[in-house]
Amino acid sequence: MLRDVAWRALTAYDLPAVQGIADAVHIDLYESGEVLAERQRLYRNGCYLLEIGEKPVGYVLSHPWRYGALPPLNSLLGRLPEEPDTYYLHDLALLPVARRIGAASQIVSALLKHARVEGYRTMTLVAVNGSVPFWERHGFEVTEAAELYGKLLAYEAAARYMVKHLD
Repeated sequence: MLRDVAWRALTAYDLPAVQGIADAVHIDLYESGEVLAERQRLYRNGCYLLEIGEKPVGYVLSHPWRYGALPPLNSLLGRLPEEPDTYYLHDLALLPVARRIGAASQIVSALLKHARVEGYRTMTLVAVNGSVPFWERHGFEVTEAAELYGKLLAYEAAARYMVKHLD
């Protein structure tokens, strides 16, 4: 990691910056500020902001969830499941200036450690924007599930459900 590059806990004050990053990175995958705020509010332990020189350049939103289930894009959850069985990485978004410096790998490693400590046997995500190779380098595998096909299409045609076994 470069000097002055750091992940820190995401707060409600950071949400306007998160919305700006989301709008820049996920042009075709819009999520409202209300949805982003709810993810942060529901599971603060899984939400971080990346800064370079104290300027926001990326974020991650993650939380406990149910294996094989996908939260619909741009929708409120209401609450987290009572008996979650996977740790779900909802979104990892970096502006171009923050790519290829090791920041994404650093936060993925931290989240994997968190998921293991919390007792989850898997971490799941939906890979978009051509990110499947990145996730494969971190041990995630594409999982074909016919029942998820329609939900994945709501993200994009190339979206893939991916899983990493933690045990």
